[in-house]
Amino acid sequence: MSGKIVVLTGAGISAESGLGTFRDAGGLWAQNRIEDVATPEAFARDPARVQAFYNTRRVQAAAARPNPAHLALARLADEYDGEVVIVTQNVDALHEAAGSRGVLHMHGTLAGALCAACGHRWAAPDVMQVGETCPACHAPSARPDIVWFGEMPYHMDEIAEHLHSATIFAAIGTSGEVYPAAGFVESAAVYGARTVELNLAPSTIAAQFDEARIGPASQVVPDWVADILKP
Repeated sequence: MSGKIVVLTGAGISAESGLGTFRDAGGLWAQNRIEDVATPEAFARDPARVQAFYNTRRVQAAAARPNPAHLALARLADEYDGEVVIVTQNVDALHEAAGSRGVLHMHGTLAGALCAACGHRWAAPDVMQVGETCPACHAPSARPDIVWFGEMPYHMDEIAEHLHSATIFAAIGTSGEVYPAAGFVESAAVYGARTVELNLAPSTIAAQFDEARIGPASQVVPDWVADILKP
């Protein structure tokens, strides 16, 4: 088999590595309202709280390790005859730690810092402080390089091009509730891609997929990859 495989991953692929999803009871997101930590308005209102929230997430993500689902996707890219493109909604670096290259992080990364004044990006320290200065323009406007609610996701033009030329589109560990990512299956299908959802439970848009594989990502993703790579 050849052609282009476009894979969209969400929080569900990293859950088995110990990184919680929005909906996990008792996790960071259960203790903090989105409006208080994940919007530009929240950062303007209480930058100390926002920085502390992402400092905690950054430490957690740095300690996490790839699980079999991440490793399987890296294997797919290495062994598949065609092109494999990974688009992730996740802000961790577990795909890269597993060996995947060229991952498109549409919501940014915890490992990055962004200057709100000039747009310069650099590697974030483990602990970002309020009023940290930009190394390029020296403005005291450093923030996490995270796409917050109300902001435009990264790489959208490039992602659209990949969806329009995909042979297979797979969504792994996504809820189907966050746009624009929830619309990717429809975009890929319009251009002829076969679509598959791999999820712990059917998403809210499960009916839009040609195929579903339900179960833990650490099981269903390696099995799916093995089927793709069968001679």
